[in-house]
Amino acid sequence: MFTGIIEAFGTVREVAQQGQNKTFWLRSDLADQLKVDQSLSHNGVCLTVEEVQDEHYRVTAVQETLEKTNLHEWGPGTLVNLERSLLPSSRLDGHFVQGHVDSTGICEHIDDQKGSWEMRFRFPKAFAPLVIEKGSIALNGVSLTVFNVRRKHFSVAVIPYTYTNTNLHTLHEGTLVNLEFDLLGKYLQRRASLKSGRR
Repeated sequence: MFTGIIEAFGTVREVAQQGQNKTFWLRSDLADQLKVDQSLSHNGVCLTVEEVQDEHYRVTAVQETLEKTNLHEWGPGTLVNLERSLLPSSRLDGHFVQGHVDSTGICEHIDDQKGSWEMRFRFPKAFAPLVIEKGSIALNGVSLTVFNVRRKHFSVAVIPYTYTNTNLHTLHEGTLVNLEFDLLGKYLQRRASLKSGRR
């Protein structure tokens, strides 16, 4: 479980194809604090640390993860948002994030508002019931509040600290981002579908 508050960057150094999976070596200032078998959020995707060597560590993404996230686009030099798992004693400064990406979205517009940035994203309309005005979303693992919600679009406002300390500053129109919708909304949607007789 995570909070959507990014701790550090990771930079992809090497990518290797292993059958249908991909193995990634990343460099990060967090590496010396990691251990094998630890869960670590990468752009909102929970991956297991498999090996640590000095400032570098290795993780693997399976085919399903590659298909449902933007990890298939990673190459050497890709900047990745990192967050370690939530401790029982930690403050919940963002919102509950599982590290299970639901879908990808596409950045459609970025408006530099001279002190903050407003970004609009398009997402699959099948997830429309999970996006509500002033609700929470994890975007590349970053906990953000959505507004101007439409059936296939939403916007977020990004303050300077978040812009600088996450990879949101690397986004441009057409960039693919990972989306995890609010956990509570997913449970409510499931309950409603069961009551209506749908599975």
